[in-house]
Amino acid sequence: MGVLMSKRQTVEQVQKEVQEEKEAETSAPVVQEETSINRAAWERLRDGRGVEPEEFDRTSRFTPPAFIRPTRKLDDDKPPDICLDPREPVVNDEMCDICEVWTAESLFPCRVCTRVFHDGCLRRMGYLQGDSAADVTEMAHTETGWSCYYCDNLNLLLTEEEMYSLTETFQRCKVIPDCSLTLEDFVRYRHQAAKRGDSNRALSDEQEEQAARQFAALDPEHRGHIEWSDFLSHESLLLLQQLRPQNSLLRLLTVKERERARATFLARGSGNTISEAECHQARHSWFCKRLAEAPSCSVSISHVGPIADSSPAGSSNKSEDKVPLSTEQESRYVDWPTFLRENVIYILAARPNSGAIHLKPPG
Repeated sequence: MGVLMSKRQTVEQVQKEVQEEKEAETSAPVVQEETSINRAAWERLRDGRGVEPEEFDRTSRFTPPAFIRPTRKLDDDKPPDICLDPREPVVNDEMCDICEVWTAESLFPCRVCTRVFHDGCLRRMGYLQGDSAADVTEMAHTETGWSCYYCDNLNLLLTEEEMYSLTETFQRCKVIPDCSLTLEDFVRYRHQAAKRGDSNRALSDEQEEQAARQFAALDPEHRGHIEWSDFLSHESLLLLQQLRPQNSLLRLLTVKERERARATFLARGSGNTISEAECHQARHSWFCKRLAEAPSCSVSISHVGPIADSSPAGSSNKSEDKVPLSTEQESRYVDWPTFLRENVIYILAARPNSGAIHLKPPG
């Protein structure tokens, strides 16, 4: 996944900041009080006493991060060691991932990774705007949770080579970046993407209907178009599914996702196996959404993991999750490794905060 190229200031850099602010104080007496406050904050950071994010008044100190795309290791197609037992401990980081400072103020944890954030730091980096700040405050400490800007963007899972391949496809199909797509645009793109070289092969009627169902899943509010970020996440998932072996996808799961998968398997299964029907229904359970009557906000949240059938959210999705299966499928059982392989792509697809279903399970 993407990582920040730079971290917090070192002690030498902090000392340099203090010296620069001392020089600015002598040349600009009108800002003496503000400079004194900022210098005191940096001195506390230097001395390890902590600093509140609100004390960083200059937005220039908080710039959007530069991401480094991942590289595949030589052995990433080998089966990873993800056992059903023992369980893995889940411990969130202690310091804000942006300023790397611990404070007594509440830190908002990501529901996918172990990173935590100050709301003030998220605002200054432009990740909380308008009502989304209140939404994060409300959801970050609940079972539903909130995905940080690393985990929210599924496109960051692609390597440079995979992203180049996706970009070439967009250019060949004349897709305009950062623009929303209507159903007609989406189906036309799927037809063009299906053609390889000089082939005139297009989607079958069944595939076109499937594309229409996927579009509906990407447009849960029925606005008649899908956002570019949702389209990009969907296409990134399809490319991962096409190019990566399942073992490589399993290595993308975080400790929190692995633990939720274990909890789901143990809750739905019996001993070391689970019925194929329950395995099939688990694919849908990752995408349980918030209630429609909940207060609206600029960012909707996906629930990663099963919701109890007795809860309001569980009952609202119960009919959707119960997909009829044949008697033969009902009688089959799968073990833990098979369950994980068959669900991994849908667990990854449920990462974004968007209410869209970025990869609709079959059925």
